[in-house]
Amino acid sequence: MNKILYLVVPCYNEEQVLPETVKELTIKLNSMIDSGLVSDKSRMVFVNDGSKDKTWELIEQYHQKNPLVLGIKLSRNRGHQFAVLAGLMTIKERCDMAITMDADLQDDIDVIDEFVKQHYDGCEIVYGVRNSRETDTFFKRFTAEGFYKLMSGMGVDIVFNHADYRLMSRTALDALENYREVNLFLRGIVPLLGYKTGIVEYARKERFAGESKYPLKKMLAFAIDGITSFSIKPIRMITGLGILAFLASIIMVIYTIVGALAGNTVSGWASIVISIWGFGGLILIALGMIGEYIGKIYMETKARPRYQVEKFLD
Repeated sequence: MNKILYLVVPCYNEEQVLPETVKELTIKLNSMIDSGLVSDKSRMVFVNDGSKDKTWELIEQYHQKNPLVLGIKLSRNRGHQFAVLAGLMTIKERCDMAITMDADLQDDIDVIDEFVKQHYDGCEIVYGVRNSRETDTFFKRFTAEGFYKLMSGMGVDIVFNHADYRLMSRTALDALENYREVNLFLRGIVPLLGYKTGIVEYARKERFAGESKYPLKKMLAFAIDGITSFSIKPIRMITGLGILAFLASIIMVIYTIVGALAGNTVSGWASIVISIWGFGGLILIALGMIGEYIGKIYMETKARPRYQVEKFLD
């Protein structure tokens, strides 16, 4: 029996790309249905994440014209990760498997067939992994690869060069529902689920319209959120820095005493420089890092709803 596939597409100000996206995904879904790879009950669902343009109006229009198109409207902008989660949790009772992807179709939709085939072979989760970054600028390639290496170095279980292009079975979606984090980092959570996994490699395309929703500022915030949500190594690094600073202070005390005996010191120079610049900087870094963790604990303990679905076009 062919299984039901849902394509979950988060959208934020995507009115320029949506017409082409709907067209391409409609062709792809119909071809998979016609070939018998997936059920004719398969659908695509667009999640409007508080867009300020006409994205939701377009989703409503396509829903009326195209039986394959469903729409979810969040009550306000909650960010890409929550939009993905809202889409998955809303439709998980309707499908046997779901694939998440970006609205700009930079992720190659021709490999969706391979995702599904690996699922039929027993994989509960299938990761889409980029095999090339030739379309990226040097800066984007350097920072992106550095991000994955940094996350791995911090002890976070993350799939290298994988973003949010993945297939998850109904079983995996049920397991994901049990993870109630407010500080959401799906790239770190999904590998924690376990289950049999597969990898599909693909070449990422250039964005054909619109602009990236992940500028450098958001990427840095995303990286910090991922590290502090899954690793306590930064706290341990601060402890290590404190020990090193203490050892350095002992060395400087010895240096000062030796200098005083040799008569080569400027009175007060060593102690002032060390205390102001060295220890002051370390204290501020430590306070900032500890504050980041305390802030996350504060957000988690309030247990507020992670998103609100205003409307569901089914």
